[in-house]
Amino acid sequence: MKFTNADGIKIVYNLIAVIQENRQYLSDIDGAIGDGDHGINMSKGFTLVQNEIKGKELNLTDGLGIISKTLMNKIGGSMGPLYGSIFLGMQLAVKNKEDITDEVIIDMFNKAYDNIKLISPAKPGDKTLVDVLDPAVNILNGEYTKTKDIVHTLNMCKKASTEGMLATKNMQAKIGRASRLGEKSIGHQDAGSTSCSLLINSICDTCMELLK
Repeated sequence: MKFTNADGIKIVYNLIAVIQENRQYLSDIDGAIGDGDHGINMSKGFTLVQNEIKGKELNLTDGLGIISKTLMNKIGGSMGPLYGSIFLGMQLAVKNKEDITDEVIIDMFNKAYDNIKLISPAKPGDKTLVDVLDPAVNILNGEYTKTKDIVHTLNMCKKASTEGMLATKNMQAKIGRASRLGEKSIGHQDAGSTSCSLLINSICDTCMELLK
């Protein structure tokens, strides 16, 4: 199964939409143990991406590169570099690929996670987006190796992503601003994990829609 790099630009448009639609939700979650501006900043970044790609004939490689560059340069705090690195990894995986195959999709997520490991000390259990990325990527690799069924694998990835996000409620933050709250951070869902889950699930859904 595969889709073209050109058709893959739909992934980028759907990423923009999911962040814009959840702007308030992400800020509300962030407000419990953070600055309350996660949704505002993420929506600002993805709206800038939308303006940049509007009316242009671009493929998935182009779109992921624009997301990476925009988030790195235009979003404050730690999220800009983190998400910029994630999408840079994804861009590297699809660069010079005319077709986006099952294997390329898996590689997108692996390279995204590899890039995070290079710039962040966060580990599973620290109440960060790694608590979503780690189980999602592990499931992708494990299930695809076992079944070679990309649709099943992407559905399992979505499930792991959502479960990872929800699991952050019971964690104590060990990295970032929320870590200053100590035990008071327990009981609140992590905003970065939430946006990461939304993005991963959107990519999985769009890939399944495009694959044929």
